[in-house]
Amino acid sequence: MHQISAWAIKNPIPIILLFLLLTLGGVTGFMGMRINNNPDIDFPLVAVTAARPGAAPTEMEVQVTRVIEDSIAGLSGVRHIYSNVSDGVSSTTIEFELGTDTERATNDVRNAMSGVRASLPQDMQEPTVQRIDITGDALITYVVRSETMTPEQISWFIDNEMSRALLALGGVGEVNRSGGVDREIRVELDPQRLSAYGVTAAQVSQALTSVNNNLPGGRVTIAGSERAVRTLGAAGSVEQLRETLVPVGDGKNVRLGDLGTVVDKWSEPRRLARYNGQEAVTFNFLRSREASEVKVSEKVRAEVEKIDEAHPELTIEQVTSSVKYIEESYLASLEALILGAVLAVIVVWIFLRDWRATLIAATAMPMSLIPTFAILGPMDQSLNVVTLLALSLTIGILVDDAIVEIENIV
Repeated sequence: MHQISAWAIKNPIPIILLFLLLTLGGVTGFMGMRINNNPDIDFPLVAVTAARPGAAPTEMEVQVTRVIEDSIAGLSGVRHIYSNVSDGVSSTTIEFELGTDTERATNDVRNAMSGVRASLPQDMQEPTVQRIDITGDALITYVVRSETMTPEQISWFIDNEMSRALLALGGVGEVNRSGGVDREIRVELDPQRLSAYGVTAAQVSQALTSVNNNLPGGRVTIAGSERAVRTLGAAGSVEQLRETLVPVGDGKNVRLGDLGTVVDKWSEPRRLARYNGQEAVTFNFLRSREASEVKVSEKVRAEVEKIDEAHPELTIEQVTSSVKYIEESYLASLEALILGAVLAVIVVWIFLRDWRATLIAATAMPMSLIPTFAILGPMDQSLNVVTLLALSLTIGILVDDAIVEIENIV
């Protein structure tokens, strides 16, 4: 260490040039870093959702949830298993030990679900397995109001237009709507007509599932060229769905429209959002991983203002925002960092009363801190409360080292 210090004192030009380059790299890295509230943490969480419409919670727990939990409990690295059972839906969240590869854990759960599928009821839907990415809470929540549009139309506007526009922006990972209703094609069967034709509702449902599909039909050679053949069964409109033929036995078919009514309506409201005591339709968004919360929010604000101006029939208003808190926290951390450095310089001057020693301490702190961003930037770290707090604590260590060195020199 003594030889390095002696060489640096005798050859100041290379050292000065090195620190200038490091400072330039630190400034460049700092300008490109993301601003978030908390650091990105990869929690290995996997969710399994199994749906069986019409089943009671007790049946779902015994026939579905316990089977899924037993098949997952033996996987390596499993820490906790949480399950939530409701009417026709079983949701299971698996928490693995920290450090577990999330992609591998997801594949292990998916393989376990494939092996246990034969033990689950045959009339239920295929269980879905997905990885849970924790990216924080919703950044901004908007409320959409209109004097001329119904809640159904506002809901469709958010799902069809607003969500597509925001998800097209880089960094937006999810758009969620609260309140409103979902669009659905409702088939309302007439019990008297079903009895007249001798068919049950279950047969109609099974017939629609098997008929209303687009399936590959193989290949055919025409004029020396090979072409693909498809069997088109999915209805493109409500009118086509009414004309769907439903087998009723003995080789006979009946139109779906003759068994009841087929209408394009909205589902029964299951969620309710209120704003100032009135029913409203709201939406919020979450950032994707490795995205800046502040920059993503700026892009979303600009896009929402553009959409609001293009649709004078409705009003989009911001109701909550956590971005302002994030920006204030970021500025407060920088203020504490700078204030700590300035106070440290003042304390050095008061106690040592040596302008040269004070100048050394004042130069050592920024020249030691700024190059840190040249490492944090390429590592895709963000400016958050943890990294800025660590840098603030480092100032004290730098001042201590500087004072010790100065005292030794004196």
